[in-house]
Amino acid sequence: MTDRPGPPVRFTPSTTPALVVRRDALERNLAAMQSACDAAGVRLRAHGKMHKCTTLGLRQLALGAAGLCCQTVGEAQAYAAAGAGDLLVTSPPAPWGAGKIAAIAAAGTRISVVADDAGQVERLGAAARATGATVGLVVDIDLGTHRTGVPPEQVAALARLAASTPGLEYRGIQAYLGHIQHVADLDARRGALAAATQRLSALVGELGAAGLAPQLVTGGGTGTYQQDLADGVFNEIQAGSYVFMDVEYEDCGAVDGQAWPFEQALFIATSVVSTRHKTHVVCDAGLKAHSVDGPPARVVAGAPQGARWRPMGDEHAALFHPQMMGVLKAVGADFAGAITAADEDAAIPWPADAPKVGDIVWLQPGHIDPTINLYDALLVVDEDGSFETWPVDARRSAL
Repeated sequence: MTDRPGPPVRFTPSTTPALVVRRDALERNLAAMQSACDAAGVRLRAHGKMHKCTTLGLRQLALGAAGLCCQTVGEAQAYAAAGAGDLLVTSPPAPWGAGKIAAIAAAGTRISVVADDAGQVERLGAAARATGATVGLVVDIDLGTHRTGVPPEQVAALARLAASTPGLEYRGIQAYLGHIQHVADLDARRGALAAATQRLSALVGELGAAGLAPQLVTGGGTGTYQQDLADGVFNEIQAGSYVFMDVEYEDCGAVDGQAWPFEQALFIATSVVSTRHKTHVVCDAGLKAHSVDGPPARVVAGAPQGARWRPMGDEHAALFHPQMMGVLKAVGADFAGAITAADEDAAIPWPADAPKVGDIVWLQPGHIDPTINLYDALLVVDEDGSFETWPVDARRSAL
């Protein structure tokens, strides 16, 4: 990763916790990915599930993205209503979603959706015919993630069904390699990706020989994008996290072994609300402010270097002072006892550089997608401290 950028220095949020975006870092990230895709002659289909923000999605399209990915029908409705003209729903929809997807197509948006069984194809076709619309069908392939998708040997049959179903247009195949994106061992990530890409390349050839050549070979992601672009099998990349970056991606590293060309652009701003203990202060960014399905948030500014964030309930979290970590570890399992012992030990001084009540501490989210989903808006800040509010408006349920 490039030198760690700090949060906007001329901005203090009026309330916390808040999601704050440093606009210049965001713009550099957007430009870097778009330039890489353009240079490789591969379309960028930016993944809207990461940010769920129509303002940001439209910005990606304005900079050259060919379209947006949506993981949910609700996201597709929001991005279509905002004016995004080319959408791909990257997860097979529940049965109730077929009519809603067809309605989006009938309203004039070019929309495609993945499917991994015949029933989904038939429902989507029936819904499209009922509205007089055409819905694109992309066959979802499982190359190891084992979440959705058909095995490679079943792709041709489903593609043939899609091509012969009135109301649908067979548009290609999706191979999202989610199980590879965060593999920390770079050699293991490269090897797994090479094997999957080789199988995908062979499948593209098999489909062509069967008269089912895919217009679209879509997949990839931030964790593999460099090799995805270089291998020449994908003609469309579904990248999302590059926009903001998080601890999870920063820790696993770029697949080429070099520094990421993307930088942290998203911060959680949290206020210190209590300083009653020597070992830690308490802030207002707890479990409701940060998803904990990935690594913990990383403290990047506003507290001593090496301070650690740990949740302490729904609304609270601790920011542990780095010089106190040894005190806590020495006590072992009795965590509460260690805090009490430190407070009562006159030989242990209060850290002079600990944050004070009211101070703002800035965090890097561990996993941005589910963290952003907890907020109503992004505060997008310029270097002079001015800001815009961008609603996180695509997180609503389908209506």
